Amino acid sequence: MGCFKLPVDQIQPSQLYISRDKLTKVNKYLKTTAYSQPELLPVKRIGDLVFFTDGHTRALALWEQGLAELDVYLDQDDLDRLQYLIFVQWCQDLGIHQIRDLSNRIVDHLEYERLWYDRCAQMQNAVKRGFYEGVGIRQVTEH
Repeated sequence: MGCFKLPVDQIQPSQLYISRDKLTKVNKYLKTTAYSQPELLPVKRIGDLVFFTDGHTRALALWEQGLAELDVYLDQDDLDRLQYLIFVQWCQDLGIHQIRDLSNRIVDHLEYERLWYDRCAQMQNAVKRGFYEGVGIRQVTEH
């Protein structure tokens, strides 16, 4: 699992909100720890698209501190690509293309859970049923 640097503005977020509580904790950690090398942030690449799979709060905190490049690694976890592409589409539909775009989407943690976790659960249930916002699975028979 190799580490490499990417400009922070070239990594697409895949979540719509940041928990204020988590951001406060991350910022406190960054200020009180001998912090010479940030933890690596996981990304996936699909075609030309590079997106965060986790670490949005850390990435935002680092961007707020002025980091222009982040140390990342290619996430090897077996993630549901369809669901992540839906997450990315949600972000793009709302004009969230870079981590800085989340700086005005910081909400209290309970609101974060309601807005983000509930929406994700609804989408996951819809995908299991075979349909979600223009993503459908249907059987095609040839005549």
